[in-house]
Amino acid sequence: MAQNINPYFTQSSTPVKTNEGSQNKSQDNHAVTKRLQKELMVLMMSGEKGVSAFPEGENLFKWVATINGPAGTVYEGHVFRLSVEFPHSYPYSPPLVRFTSKCFHPNVDLQGNICLDILKEKWSALYDISTILISIQSLLGEPNNDSPLNSQAAEMWSNQEVFRKYLRANHSNENSKN
Repeated sequence: MAQNINPYFTQSSTPVKTNEGSQNKSQDNHAVTKRLQKELMVLMMSGEKGVSAFPEGENLFKWVATINGPAGTVYEGHVFRLSVEFPHSYPYSPPLVRFTSKCFHPNVDLQGNICLDILKEKWSALYDISTILISIQSLLGEPNNDSPLNSQAAEMWSNQEVFRKYLRANHSNENSKN
């Protein structure tokens, strides 16, 4: 007759050492990899206008993203590149997202860091790469001037014509569509 025996314990009830921790980490990475593959397919199939993202080479945890400036804003006609780094704890922890192309914006600092609540304290495991990119695209046209990372951009934002002229003079060659 078969018995149910716990494989981690011997008859003397002393635990048998295993690589259980590394096995769980491997399973976690596999789950994250599957989630990222699914998100990539959904993003590619959705045909979402103005945003795209793909893994950088073979590394599924590091992506390159592109966002078109939203129509009807000072950023219309500009294209921005971003880097997206997914932690191994994704989706329970947000990815690190930053602009790699210049972005003069009240909520983006000179290093490309972004002040956006869903990338910090308002993160939810329900968000995906599409949600993140669309939120950043939306932020371009509707900054939160109450929490600026770039005070010069925040001060200039109230005068859109001055802001637009500044962008044309300082950023037009790098981020504009040709």
